[in-house]
Amino acid sequence: MPAPPWSSWEKWLQSPPGRYVLNWEQQCFDQIVADVFGFHAVQIGLPQINTLSENRMPLHALLIHSNDNRTLAGRFDWHLIEANSTELPFASESLDLIVLPHVLEFASDPHQILREVDRVLRPEGRLIISGFNPASLWGARQYLSRLIGTPYLPRDGQFISLIRIKDWLELLNFSLDRGHFGCYKFPLQGEAVMGKMNFLEKMGNRWWPIFGAVFLVSAIKRQQGMRLIGPASLVRIPAIKQLSPAAERSNLQKRLKSNNNQ
Repeated sequence: MPAPPWSSWEKWLQSPPGRYVLNWEQQCFDQIVADVFGFHAVQIGLPQINTLSENRMPLHALLIHSNDNRTLAGRFDWHLIEANSTELPFASESLDLIVLPHVLEFASDPHQILREVDRVLRPEGRLIISGFNPASLWGARQYLSRLIGTPYLPRDGQFISLIRIKDWLELLNFSLDRGHFGCYKFPLQGEAVMGKMNFLEKMGNRWWPIFGAVFLVSAIKRQQGMRLIGPASLVRIPAIKQLSPAAERSNLQKRLKSNNNQ
């Protein structure tokens, strides 16, 4: 029986590039979730990181699969739920925030996961997704490794472009709120050599921002049939200079009636 995809993924996250990605994503998640308000927030998968640590909602939950590392999941103070991400065990429109850290790219049916997220998320609720960027040096090395060599990232992942994810979200009536690219270091394995490439982060953010190895995107679920168009502009109605034909007929009828009475 082949090993589940999350087993190789867990091993990769313990490597120097894996810890590098987790550290960058933790900083981004902390900034994004800090200003998301509500009552119920759920992270799906990836117990190696607490994406909700800076969020102030009263209830935080982590949904894990049966083959996820329960020891890692128990490190943080949240409710632990074991379920399938394609059949979320929540009532419709009951959650205010859902985080999918690298979930879609390891899923057999990412569309179904997004449909379930759309079902359980409240109108104006927030969805945050992270994933690997195929249009990066890391993505190029991963693609070439399928032909020759050893894969740099877990072979089981089917990495999805940010453009495709945007299309999926727009079809579900989500409005994109913000996005981030990061992790511009070269795809190498050694911790010492990766530590010498910190200068690439600032250069990447300035000169080639869309080619970061990892992306985060935040989207808001909009109410079906409603669309915010901004404040209404003040329209001045011109003064009426003369009576309308209907008003003129009314006055004429009054004058005729007055003459008949006389």
